[in-house]
Amino acid sequence: MTRPKTEEEIELLRINGELVSKTLAEVGKHVAPGVTTKTLDRVAETFIRDHGAVPNFLGYDGFPASICASVNDVVVHGFPSDYVLKEGDIVSIDLGTIYKGYNGDSAYTFPVGEVSAETRKLLDVTKESLYRGIAAAVAGGRVGDIGHAVQSYAESFGFGVVRELEGHGIGRDMHEDPGVPNYGRQGHGSRLVDGMTICIEPMITAGTRGVYLAKNGWAVHTADHRNAAHYELTVVVRHGQAEQLSTFDYIEKDPSIHF
Repeated sequence: MTRPKTEEEIELLRINGELVSKTLAEVGKHVAPGVTTKTLDRVAETFIRDHGAVPNFLGYDGFPASICASVNDVVVHGFPSDYVLKEGDIVSIDLGTIYKGYNGDSAYTFPVGEVSAETRKLLDVTKESLYRGIAAAVAGGRVGDIGHAVQSYAESFGFGVVRELEGHGIGRDMHEDPGVPNYGRQGHGSRLVDGMTICIEPMITAGTRGVYLAKNGWAVHTADHRNAAHYELTVVVRHGQAEQLSTFDYIEKDPSIHF
């Protein structure tokens, strides 16, 4: 188990969390029909570097871009490309930063123009399942409490909860212990300790929870090719209530962004 972070380390993680939050909002301003996902990648990298940080996804285990841009049935790890977004699509943007030796990581699923009622429900439920997971990230609890909160809410709407991918600890490394699955049993799993920094990231599907890996070895697709949504925030485990280090406020309080 990774040790809890000091308050000085948490402050550096908070700075990264602010930057990834603002970067997601900057990308969100450009999400629209007719825009390529490669354009969104350029927007993100420029914004991150202009703020004195570097994109931690770029080159990570050979990943070729600064963001993951996962469209429709791609759950996570989609490559930015010349794909042109169209009305009714959804695109999950996952991105991260390194600033002063510490990492940031956050994700948001954007609708492209107007989406169907079913897709809107998927987005709303996935985001709410994230907040329910955060509410369970309390010192003295267990990682299974987080997974149970996410799973029970998402499945109550008939949606699928991906098992093969999970959240994670974060600090000097982007991915640290403990793993934070989006399913589980209350009272089971790693103990949650005050000062532990974790990324909670529900990956929820409109249909079956089954997935498969694309030939490129990165993109994860839903087995039934129905849509998937993905939201991620970084939090500090505290006594009583978790503390968010990243936020969706920059997206959702900007009138120019369609969410």
